[in-house]
This record gives sequence, C-alpha cells and structure tokens, in this order.
Amino acid sequence: MHLCRAMADFLARAFSLPPVVAVLPLAGVIAPRAAMLGRQPLSVETLGPTISRAFRLRRLAGVALVVNSPGGSAAQSALIAARIRQHAEERKVPVTAFVEDVAASGGYWLACAADEILCLETSLLGSIGVISAGFGFAGLMERIGVERRLYTAGEKKSLLDPFRPAREDDVARLRAIQEALHGRFKAWVRDRRGQRLRAEESELFSGEIWAGERAVALGLADGFGELRATMRARHGERVRFAVFGRVRRPWWSRLLPTPEGLIAAAEERAAWARFGL
Repeated sequence: MHLCRAMADFLARAFSLPPVVAVLPLAGVIAPRAAMLGRQPLSVETLGPTISRAFRLRRLAGVALVVNSPGGSAAQSALIAARIRQHAEERKVPVTAFVEDVAASGGYWLACAADEILCLETSLLGSIGVISAGFGFAGLMERIGVERRLYTAGEKKSLLDPFRPAREDDVARLRAIQEALHGRFKAWVRDRRGQRLRAEESELFSGEIWAGERAVALGLADGFGELRATMRARHGERVRFAVFGRVRRPWWSRLLPTPEGLIAAAEERAAWARFGL
C-alpha cells in the first residue's frame, strides 16, 4: 500500500508541469518616443503588448518586474504601471519588483506597480519628486546680435522661452505643474505602499534617494532579494522563467544616428549620471 502511494507521488511529480514566472525587464529611461540610437525608451507603446503576453502565460505563478531605471516621463510611468495593475488584477497573479541598480523617480513609480518590492543592499531607490531643467540663451543672443521673434495666439502659450530672460509668472506656472505631478506621484506611493511607509512624508517625498538598507527601513522596499533565488525558494527548484523583451525598432532605423537620437542619447546619459551610473 505504501509502495503504491510512493509510486503515485513519484509519477505525479515526474509528469506534472512546473510553474512559470514571467520576467519583465523594465530597464532604461521612461519616455514617450523612441529616439535613442536603436534603444527604445520605456513607454506604454513599446511595453503594452509585452505586458499582455507575459500575463497570458499558462501555469503562471507570478510576474517579476526587474527594474533598472532613473525615471523619465510621469505620464508614461503612470500608464505603464496602470497597465501592469490591470492585468495583475484580472489574472489574480502576484507581482514582485526586483530593483537592480536604481529605481528612481519614474523608475520607483514602476516598482510600486508590484505587490512587493525587493532590492539589493547596493540598489538606489526613491527620488519621489519632479524635476525640470533647461538652458537660458538670452544673454548670448544679445551679445551675438540675434533678435528673437516670437508670436503667439494666447498670452500663456509661451512658457520659459530659453531665448528670453526667465519671467516670474512663467516660473510660477511651471511650479504649479510640478506640484500637481508631485501630488499624483505621492498619492500613487501612498496607495501602493500604504502602512508599510515608516517615515514622515516630508522625508519620503523630498526627492531624496537612498541605498537599499535605508530604503527598506523607510518602507520604500520590503526586503532584499534576487530574482532567481527568491522565485525558486517560493515556487520550487523546477520553476521556469519566461523572460520578455520589448519590441525592437526595425534594424534599418538603427543604422545611423540622427540629430534627435544624439540629443536623446545625451539626455539618457545625463539621467543615469545623476546616480553615479
């Protein structure tokens, strides 16, 4: 009797299909258009179909977001995170974010789409804020004798024209926009992290960034963990990983850099450089 039961258990294990974890790499700058010398930024357009395919897998035990992003567009961050949550709630599948080098600003927004955030002691997390940067050329234009001619229909149409001195009302308008975006970011973090946050909001939402141990102490992450070891511990050694990549641009569009691509590449480099990467 015991031999028959043991044989039945062995056959069940031998012929049962292993669970599957879908792995979604979220690496790069978050932006609405692809102009980065062959590298597409993270956007709902480039990631949407991939997210859908990941959640349609059979025997799906969970979805892992591998986050490595310095941030970018607030709108695209919100759209991507919302798409992940929609599929997760439809499939009733747990989502875990694994932060690698950095989940900052929009990158942290994406991490918060997960039910759980794990990081490394060397990861950087946070930067819950909004930033805008540019250059002013008003003095240069005057010195080289170039006159700026700008015509608008609507007195508020021009905002912080780099070829004119900054105006107080323009700066005030920009700050109002930033405050609105910051408010939405804070609401998202409150909604997703809830009672797990363990610090004053003045500290959490200051735009500061923290290394992994401090981020866990503040409640911005739940603990430490690496993708494969964590998922094998949870789902067994036989768990399978299905890694999904973004749809790439056609090869001919990646042959030669365009001026727009060079500018985008410089902007991407600057975004990473803010975190020493």
